[in-house]
Amino acid sequence: MSRRLADAAARAKVSEATVSRVLNGKPGVSEATRERVLTALDVLGYERPVKLRGERARLVGLVLPELQNPIFPALAEVLGANLAQQGLTPVLCTQTAGGVTESEYVDLLLEQQVAGVVFAGGTYAQRDADHAHYDRLAGRNLPVVLINAAIDDLPFPRVVCDDADAMEQAAEHLLALGHERIGLVLGPRDHVPSERKLAAFRAVCDRAGIAFDEDLVVRSLYSLQSGQASAARLIEAGVTGIVCASDPLALGAVRAVRRARLSTPADVSVIGYDDSAFMACADPPLTTIRQPIEAMGRAAVDFLVSQIDGTLGPVDELLFEGELVVRRSTGPAKQRAKS
Repeated sequence: MSRRLADAAARAKVSEATVSRVLNGKPGVSEATRERVLTALDVLGYERPVKLRGERARLVGLVLPELQNPIFPALAEVLGANLAQQGLTPVLCTQTAGGVTESEYVDLLLEQQVAGVVFAGGTYAQRDADHAHYDRLAGRNLPVVLINAAIDDLPFPRVVCDDADAMEQAAEHLLALGHERIGLVLGPRDHVPSERKLAAFRAVCDRAGIAFDEDLVVRSLYSLQSGQASAARLIEAGVTGIVCASDPLALGAVRAVRRARLSTPADVSVIGYDDSAFMACADPPLTTIRQPIEAMGRAAVDFLVSQIDGTLGPVDELLFEGELVVRRSTGPAKQRAKS
């Protein structure tokens, strides 16, 4: 605080006492001097006190990786409603191929002097990605909340659906149905949620006495088309069950089963992740892990508001348990013909 006072005083050519009066909203400072001090804070990169940021301080950046996966619009709706209850307005920032990047969105939000940022999926979950824009946010001490697992180096609170528990539920469901040759469609190798899912699957295999086969783990982009291509490889390898890291990947897997002239679940069972909109209406209705997005969204906004108010205590990661929703895309393993 003392350094901020000294720097702002030097820049605005006023005393530190004057800067202190401006920051604390005390009388006895002319409007011109007040504006000079606030401008000095902006130029130096120091955050204005919340009460001095004006209406822009009621804005909160909501950064999403996409809108094609229905889980993200649903999460944005939950977050927006909870932000509104706190008198905050979300600024929706969604990425598209060849469009504004996550880093560029951060710069835009900082220019708007937003009160905070909520990320619902992003490169913070990838170890090998560029994280410089998160460092900029941390350097400004801007309130930030991450939804999803993240690399360990980032100092922001996280609201996470327990990836390990979700994988355990999915894998144990397939094992109970007699499946032993199970394939996984996961995200990139440096993707923290996928790392957690893979580690949990290995542990389930160990407990069940089933050999883990690395060749039955396929890395994929998070799209229906990538899910189809990845699942096609697993079907050729003879799997009877596939666990996917998202619902769109699982829908792609179901399509791959059909393209192979097979049936779900008679030949290949498929499990998704999210329980996003209309999965109960898919053909067949999709067995999936339901993320508790209502509770997660409320917790994310609570964390953000607590940071804005300066009342948030030590928080690293708040885990929520997913729920296995069994529908008709999973069934008993097909018995192999005896030789």
